[in-house]
Amino acid sequence: MPKSRVRKKAVYTPPKEKPTPQMIKASGPSHPAYIGVMLGFMVLGLVWLVTNYLAGDKLGFMVALGGAGNGFNYNFLVGFGLIIIGLLMTMRWR
Repeated sequence: MPKSRVRKKAVYTPPKEKPTPQMIKASGPSHPAYIGVMLGFMVLGLVWLVTNYLAGDKLGFMVALGGAGNGFNYNFLVGFGLIIIGLLMTMRWR
């Protein structure tokens, strides 16, 4: 049986400049206020949606946003928007 050809591998050449500690800027942990604001947005959105379901037809500002058969209910947009803002903030949290 014939022997298969051996492939030659390229010779490894290390990068010319290695990153030094001065070139790399380490990011520290997030400020505790950032975490509070992030969680606050998510909890506020959840509270907004629960309030809309439980008492949305009794609160004037929620009725004005489209509750009780006035067309599109913008309360869902507000509640889910607040939750999404909080979730997007989690991507920057360290």
